Amino acid sequence: MPPYAEAAAAVEAARSVAVVGHVRADADAIGSVCATVGALRQLGKQAVGLIGQSFPFADNLRTIPGAEEILLSDSLPDVDLIITVDCGSLDRTGTLAAAIAERPGDTVVIDHHSSNPGYGHVDLIDAGAESTTTVLGRLFELLDVTLDKPIAHALYAGLLTDTGSFRWGTPQMHTFAARLMETGLDVRSIAVDLLDSGTVVDLRMMGRALSSVRVHEAGEHRLAVIVADHDLVRTGSLPAVEGLVDFVRSLEGTNLGAVFKESMPGIWHVSLRSNQMNVSLLAVALGGGGHIPAAGYTAHGTIDEVLEELLGELRAS
Repeated sequence: MPPYAEAAAAVEAARSVAVVGHVRADADAIGSVCATVGALRQLGKQAVGLIGQSFPFADNLRTIPGAEEILLSDSLPDVDLIITVDCGSLDRTGTLAAAIAERPGDTVVIDHHSSNPGYGHVDLIDAGAESTTTVLGRLFELLDVTLDKPIAHALYAGLLTDTGSFRWGTPQMHTFAARLMETGLDVRSIAVDLLDSGTVVDLRMMGRALSSVRVHEAGEHRLAVIVADHDLVRTGSLPAVEGLVDFVRSLEGTNLGAVFKESMPGIWHVSLRSNQMNVSLLAVALGGGGHIPAAGYTAHGTIDEVLEELLGELRAS
């Protein structure tokens, strides 16, 4: 059983808290940071949200209440507790990783990635939860946090996006969503902000990326691949680039989809998706991690080299 009581006790004992989300943040990361900071302040704690990177996160994530207050930083403030949210491994805390590593006894890890090895004094890792915001919702109950509208909005953002708009998950995700909606959330507006907004530039980028789709065979696996090189990635927004993987998730005749995104020349962020296999195991073998249906890792080299690395791992599996 995940240690919810231990995490609650650590929060109750703290006076000041730094809440850290992962680099290249998504809605679950930003929603988790904002909800946690809001809950801590409601409990009378001093709290600040941080992302360990120098570049800004996606503009559409700033629609989540509290996101404008999140600091992009390479140093921790003077606090007596560190909470990492949605960070599946220590390195996902970016430029804050070294400082957090020096204080494991003051760190609470809150996450839902099954591949998370744990790196805190309390590791609240609930792999059965659909999102990290779902884990937080359960923790907030123990802490008697009131789900006001801003906190509910932040929690809903993570739940909505990490379940693919409620396409996968347990029946409890709908019960949780209903509780959040009872605060008066405009869920249609939230969905438009996080999922349905786009630009002509993004559409052109997506068209060029989709034209690169190829299907590769590796043993018993058939893999649909999209390649977005550095020049292409720079032309689109982060949400549009990250959303490319949804086009290959369930391509007919394949059991795995992958998108290779070159953030800098020779550095590739690989997103894996499957409705038929546990891609977190594949990602861990390649130095990454994630969930059963959705995972990722970072690779280095030419596109031919990083693609062959993935195909070789698939043949061996």
